[in-house]
Amino acid sequence: MKILTAISLIFFSSTTFAQTKMRLLNELVNKTEPSWNFVKQWIDSAKNKVEILSVDTAKANAALYKTQVTTRSPMGAIVYMTGGLLVDSGWIRILGSGNPKLNRTLPDWNKGKSFQKFGENPSFLLIADDVIGGFFLLNGGGLGDDLGKIYYFSPDNLEYEPLGLSYTEFLIFCFNTNLDDFYGDYRWTNWKDDVAKLGGDNVYNFFPTLWTNEGKDISKVSKQAVPIEEQYNLNIEFRKQLGLAK
Repeated sequence: MKILTAISLIFFSSTTFAQTKMRLLNELVNKTEPSWNFVKQWIDSAKNKVEILSVDTAKANAALYKTQVTTRSPMGAIVYMTGGLLVDSGWIRILGSGNPKLNRTLPDWNKGKSFQKFGENPSFLLIADDVIGGFFLLNGGGLGDDLGKIYYFSPDNLEYEPLGLSYTEFLIFCFNTNLDDFYGDYRWTNWKDDVAKLGGDNVYNFFPTLWTNEGKDISKVSKQAVPIEEQYNLNIEFRKQLGLAK
């Protein structure tokens, strides 16, 4: 039964965000089959450190309504039950309903990027990011035919790389994968000390940039903290200049 439920959550999490009609809050809060029980179990057994950021009820209600996902899905559970999640000492930030440590909500962060008005069908959703200026996106149809799968907007090539994971599988990936292997040489000596000083709404900007040949050696580049909005817009602009934008 638990396996079947988990499978249904994977399917549900990849389809619910495409709703067009704005449902009321009481239609989104699922009290009989809330997914948070599963998510909390995954966090409790995670190999990587996961910090659950405290939630503000009013902000959670507003964020869930704007996101239009139910709490039966892992995404809805995280939006409704947390201010967000900080994974592996804060290297990866999974968006929820906002917290002083991560002062961005999932819906508000996406507005103006993946949609213009709440209730629209987004072509993608920005669901998480990391400290080196990488962004994780849930495909709503704008990135490829694999609807509901996660892509990584990589700072080392400015490409949208398909990970072949659903939102649920992405959570398991963050919680249990050896992230040293995933990020490889882009983790520098004493990165934990630096990340501890970095706010959840900032990322590191590198010079030379990581997508240049000169920027491939992380030990030889300089870095400074910049607002994540600034870095995201910069990455998009660089894609245009390099002729990568669709």
